[in-house]
Amino acid sequence: MGRPRGFDEEQAVQAAVEVFADQGYDGTSVDDLVAKLGVHRNSLYKTFGSKRGLYTRALRWHVEHHVRPLVMAVSAADDITEALRRALAADAAQPGFDLLLRAAVERAPIDSEVAEIVAGCLQEFDEALGRVLIATYQGADETARVAAPATELTAAVLGLRLRARAGASETHTTEAGGAVADQLSRHEI
Repeated sequence: MGRPRGFDEEQAVQAAVEVFADQGYDGTSVDDLVAKLGVHRNSLYKTFGSKRGLYTRALRWHVEHHVRPLVMAVSAADDITEALRRALAADAAQPGFDLLLRAAVERAPIDSEVAEIVAGCLQEFDEALGRVLIATYQGADETARVAAPATELTAAVLGLRLRARAGASETHTTEAGGAVADQLSRHEI
């Protein structure tokens, strides 16, 4: 009989989300993971198979526990201004899209599994924003009419989140999100 696992697998995955979001896949060594997760190298390999195995598990956990709740909150907004405010909320308790953004830039171009995960999340976000756009602009009752604006909004939100991650102030990000909402309100969809 094998030795019982000496770590909490779920906690290790959560910690890996933070490490990969902060340092990226390429910037994180197995030694970094061993040190920051408090897991022995052999246990890491036995449980996750490889650094990539842990990364994809962490990315899926991030999607399920950070991204999807944020998408649901955006989707439940009463209007597009509130949806954008929710999407751009940048507090430490809600990491939002941090690891997803890194995955989109760093791994998706070279890893088809990561690309599929990222594309699926972006599509969910587009659809959530599309539902809010339909609700906000009552006359826009055709889903096809909001598909392009929803995609543009997704790009704007992700760009603003990326700027926030690069050091833009929360005030700047919030004001820019408000400006996007104002622009939308001036145009008929």
